[in-house]
This record gives sequence, C-alpha cells and structure tokens, in this order.
Amino acid sequence: MSPTVNVSQNGTLKHQDSNSSIFEIGDSDLSRLLTRQRPVSIERKRSFDERSFSEMSISSPPRQFYRNSENSSRVFDSFSGIGSPRSFTCVETHPIVAEAWVALQRSIVHFRGQPVGTIAALDHSAEELNYDQVFVRDFVPSALAFLMNGEPEIVKNFLLKTLRLQSWEKKVDNFTLGAGVMPASFKVLHDPVKDYETLIADFGECAIGRVAPVDSGFWWIILLRAYTKSTGDASLAELPECQRGIRLILTLCLSEGFDTFPTLLCADGCSMIDRRMGIYGYPIEIQALFFMALRCALLLLKNDEEGKDCTDRIVKRLHALSYHMRSYFWLDIKQLNDIYRYKTEEYSHTAVNKFNVMPDSLPDWVFDFMPSRGGYFIGNVSPARMDFRWFCLGNCIAILSSLATPEQASAIMDLIESRWKELVGEMPLKICYPALESHEWRIVTGCDTKNTGWSYHNGGSWPVLLWLLTAACIKSGRPQLARRAIELAETRLLKDHWPEYYDGKLGRYMGKQARKNQTWSIAGYLVAKMMLEDPSNLGMISLEEDKQMKPHMKRSASWMC
Repeated sequence: MSPTVNVSQNGTLKHQDSNSSIFEIGDSDLSRLLTRQRPVSIERKRSFDERSFSEMSISSPPRQFYRNSENSSRVFDSFSGIGSPRSFTCVETHPIVAEAWVALQRSIVHFRGQPVGTIAALDHSAEELNYDQVFVRDFVPSALAFLMNGEPEIVKNFLLKTLRLQSWEKKVDNFTLGAGVMPASFKVLHDPVKDYETLIADFGECAIGRVAPVDSGFWWIILLRAYTKSTGDASLAELPECQRGIRLILTLCLSEGFDTFPTLLCADGCSMIDRRMGIYGYPIEIQALFFMALRCALLLLKNDEEGKDCTDRIVKRLHALSYHMRSYFWLDIKQLNDIYRYKTEEYSHTAVNKFNVMPDSLPDWVFDFMPSRGGYFIGNVSPARMDFRWFCLGNCIAILSSLATPEQASAIMDLIESRWKELVGEMPLKICYPALESHEWRIVTGCDTKNTGWSYHNGGSWPVLLWLLTAACIKSGRPQLARRAIELAETRLLKDHWPEYYDGKLGRYMGKQARKNQTWSIAGYLVAKMMLEDPSNLGMISLEEDKQMKPHMKRSASWMC
C-alpha cells in the first residue's frame, strides 16, 4: 500500500449533484451494491491466428517464490490482496517478474480504504511535479495486469471514481469544457486535521500547454470493455451512470461541425505525446483510439432509445472513418511512389491528390525507411500536409482494433521486423521515428529542451509500449517478435530501476530526465509477459475484424458516398 500524498488543491472544480446519482451513495454502500454482480456469460473471441496457441502452449513450471519488503516468503499462486500475483506462471519465469509485481503493488493509491489506481512514478530522487498523480492513460497497463491476474476490484473502483470526476464542472480560466471530458489525472487530497480524503482532478488546466486530454475518454471506454470482457460481468457497464458517461464522451466526438473528414481535429499535446511535437490536426494515435472506442461503445451501450440513437451514429462514423484511414493514412511502397508522382492543383471529385500534397514535401528519410514489403499508418493527414513519421501507439492500436485490415496488420509487422534496429534497437520501443533535429526541431517543438533529438517524445524509446507491441504481434501471428523484444527489455529494466524512457538512436542510454520506478514501465512489462504466456488474455484488449464493415471503396470515391 502506498501512502496518500498531501497536496494543495489545483484548478477550479465544482461537483454537480444529480438527484439520482450513484455517487450520492456512500462508498461502503456502493461497494456492496456492485459486489452483487449479475453474472453474464461472455465467450472469449480470439481475434488472432489460432496457431499462436499451439506455438506457445507449454506446461506450467513449479510454483515460484519471491520476497516482499518485509522479507517474508510469498507464493505466486496464493492470493493475498491487491497487487500480489495470484496465479502467475511464465513461459520462462524471469527473476525480474517478482520484483515487478512488488513494485506495482507499491504504486497502488488508496482512497478511503479502497484501491483506486496506481501512481505515475515512485521516484523520490526527483521533484514530483505531476508524477504523484493517477493518470488515466498510465493506469491502463496497470489495470490490464490486475485483470489478467484475476483482481478486478481496483479497476472497477478506478472506472467509477473517474466517472464521478467527469460529472464535475471543468474550467480553464473562464472557459467551461464539455461535459464529457474525462480528467487527465487525479490524486488523493488528505486533510490531516479532519482525517478526511477527497479527490482532485486535472482536466488540462494544470497541464503543460493547458491542453485537455482527448485520449482519456477513449481509454476509459476501452478499459470498461476490457473489464466487462475479463470478468464476464456487464452490471457495471449497464449502470445508468456508465451508460451516460459513454454517451457524453461520444457526444463530444460525434457532434456536427465544419469538418469535411470523419477524423477528429485535435490540438498538439492532447495525448501520450503531451508536449508540442507537431501532431496537431488529425494524429494517428487519436484516430486509432477513437476508432477502437467507437467499436467498444457498440458492445457496451444498451439497446434502449438513447443507446440506439447513439449506436446508429457510431455505425455511420465507423464506416466513414475506416475507409478514410485505410485509404489516406496508409503508406506502403506503392502508395509512396504514387505520392512521389502526384499532380497538384487538382479540382473535382475525380482528383487523386485530394489533399493537394506537394511531392517535394516528401522527406528524404522515408524512401530509405520504407521496405519493399511492409507499410504503416502515417502520423497525420490534413490539407497540403502529410506527417510521414512512424508512431508506435497508433499503429499498434490500429491492429488491435482491426482498423488495420489483416493485410495491413501483416505489413506493419513486416515493417517492424525489417526496421528492427531503427524501431527497437537496444530497448523497445520508439515512440516515433525518426526524431526531429536541427532547424526542424526548433520550428516544430519551439526549441523544447526536453524533446531534443532522440529523447523523450522526440524519438525516445519507451518500455511501456512493450505491451502494445506484444499484443499486436500475437494478434498478427508473430509471437516470436514479441518474445525477442521482451528478452531485450529484461536485460536492462530492473537494473536501471524501471525508467520512464531511454534516449539515443538505439535506446542505449537512460533518458536524461526519465523518472525511475515508472509504474507503466513496470505494468507494461508484466502485461506483455502474461499475454505471451497465455494469448487468451489478448481477448480483453483486442477486437475481431467487423465482417459487416462496408466493402473497401475505390480511392477516387468520396468517404461520404
């Protein structure tokens, strides 16, 4: 158990009460209410090549022991509370697995006696800043680790607490944010005089650049589906408050405006890359998460009047979004050659170069980076602009959500395998490639000294991405790639005290400002290990290809057709 942190309140937050809200119920009453779960039989659907089971099936090794901080023996398959690995058996149990579970347990944050999340980092050697908070995106790998280990309570509590925070009034200066915005993070405020705890949240009013987290709502929906899939219990998702929370998030995204594209227009710094890095516009990370959240919402929304109206809008958007992304964001050697030969200033519905991209804007590096076999979803597409950088999270989520067709998923894996040195190097995994340097770095990042070339968001190597790579590899039938990456990470992570990120073209050096004991580095490793040893775990975070999706259109057709 990690102690709560004494902090001062940030931002201006005001709770809006509802006459019929579950949040008026006391915490103990709410816990009892949700404990009486209505079992629902949900069959696990495997959205990856079935051969991966036979390839990876192996008998369980003997029970493993590790020591906790009090040096008392514990057994992996004995359940002794949140954070202790209940039934963890590895394909090849590595010594750092036990240490990882101990570290994950230490990161747990409690609110009024209940576990509600994990702290971003427990590095006492550096200034806390906002690393003492529970981040929505950061908690996802921790949540998956707990679910895979048969410990759903902390995930349920997290989903409910963040849902409660969504109902607060959210202001940045004198501007009120949309009702559906989820917080970027929250922390526990302890009043030692009254011996009372409250939650305070950051919706972007304290973030660098004051940008609201677009991805938080998507991750919340995805995690709610993972919880439902893992536990087989739909009672949480069916609560009126959860149904309303889903609809509020989607209302922000599905509202009509001036957009001519089905993708979401975003500001820089609205996702995992939360600093100025030139991802403004239509970043692949947000579009892939948007697509996955829409598909998860279809599975979660009830078939009542409000739910049906929302699902009708979702289905229409999914058809348009899948076509747009698969057609205009996809890049392989053929498409690269087509762009190289583009004509410009085309006008009419028959235009091939619809976004009027100038062929001279193609960066030199992309011609050498693109293998003869392989491809990927590029970073951004908007009028007269294509960002050809490779972004890990967006491409992995595209595979897991089936935004990528089976052929495109295989091509992404081919690219990773062909460009292993560039994208994986000595520590998985590059958050983006290549890095911005020299004049381009000055213009795009605004001379950001934290995002210098091959550091942090600018080409840094992030161990947390290991779980996404592993999931994508298993779904694509390439578990051997995941095993290779995991073994590479195991040579350094514990010795380096679980850093947030690594620097350098090969990821050889610990990040210059990287926090140690970064929780999602720990959880990402554990999730990757558990998925590799039991591929059925992938079911909670992967979606089958939608066979009813509208057939692929010709590139000259408008996405509105």
